[in-house]
Amino acid sequence: MSDSALLRLQLAVFALVSACFTNIYITQPVLPVLQQEFAASSVLVSFTVSAVVLGIALANLPFGVLADRLPIRPIIAVGTGAMLLGGLVCVLTNSLWLLIAGRFLQGLFVPALTTCIAAYLAKALPPARLNVVMGYYVSATVVGGMGGRLLGGWIHPPLHWRYAFVSAGVFLLVACAMALWSLPRRPLQHGPQVKTGFMELLRRRDLLALFACGAGGFALFSSTFNYLPFRLSEPQFGFSTEQITLVYLVYIMGIFMGPMAGRIANRVGNGTTLLAGTAVLALALGCLLLPAAWAIVLGLILMCAGFFTVHAGAVGAINRKLSGGQGRANALYVLFYYVGGWAGITLSGLAYTHSGWNAVVGLSCLLLLILVNAGLSERRYARGASA
Repeated sequence: MSDSALLRLQLAVFALVSACFTNIYITQPVLPVLQQEFAASSVLVSFTVSAVVLGIALANLPFGVLADRLPIRPIIAVGTGAMLLGGLVCVLTNSLWLLIAGRFLQGLFVPALTTCIAAYLAKALPPARLNVVMGYYVSATVVGGMGGRLLGGWIHPPLHWRYAFVSAGVFLLVACAMALWSLPRRPLQHGPQVKTGFMELLRRRDLLALFACGAGGFALFSSTFNYLPFRLSEPQFGFSTEQITLVYLVYIMGIFMGPMAGRIANRVGNGTTLLAGTAVLALALGCLLLPAAWAIVLGLILMCAGFFTVHAGAVGAINRKLSGGQGRANALYVLFYYVGGWAGITLSGLAYTHSGWNAVVGLSCLLLLILVNAGLSERRYARGASA
């Protein structure tokens, strides 16, 4: 593959994954508006976000199997069409339950544009390029997540939240066209493909450590960011909602850390990259314990830098070492990732209720041990492979 073709591929994948993630969080900033418009409870309107996550969790493993069996182009076309259909339901309906159903439909086909794309890249790219490209993939998830929140919460409120679905749908359609034009019609494979099942992947300790790393990393990251507003709204800080929202813009750090982590991994190895990211996360948690606004902001910047380094390093390590079963492996990683996030938020909620912010940070420190184990495991694997 020439450098120009590789660049087109990277841009197409970046656009497609960004457009897909834009749809996931699009209703999150307007939940109070939905509550008022549909005269529903806060729990019920929150289903417009959780239904997407549920759809992703249910469909992820089946799409992992399809990614190993079918060409990528029809998967992208069908996935895009289904997500556009779900978005159209959201635009037209006056029923909250139909809105939730449309969101659930979108979630079911998110893996067609995420898990399947990651598996395709693992098959299409040589190992030397894979770490960097997977870093761009991670950055695309950041851009999409922020884009959805901006569309729903900042850009379209002067009009109506439904216009956000229209904009996101147009973006997705354009990105799909770019991908179908840029991706080679014949699958690229840089080595012989070996059939690998889910249980075979789970029996590999090196892969299981990386799956657990995704779960532990996202549990730490999501719980910290989820309960931070409660911390910042305490009298000690007294932040307003607008100030808390501005603090969350540090999330943009992930856009730069994804590709950078890939380049670092190419130089020092994925294991060392995971350990370095974990060390940054430990420093971030120390800052978040300090009762000062500057320490909170610095801690969040370090949190994003460390987490996206670990996330990109783990994804790159999984795909780089496999000669087959990439679709299943990526599906398992995403499943562990989201289950870990759910578990982290739930356990941290109990910790915060009983013992406050320090308990949330303490639980996060324990989760660092999972990441350290993954880094050490990957270093042992690298030494064994080179022996």
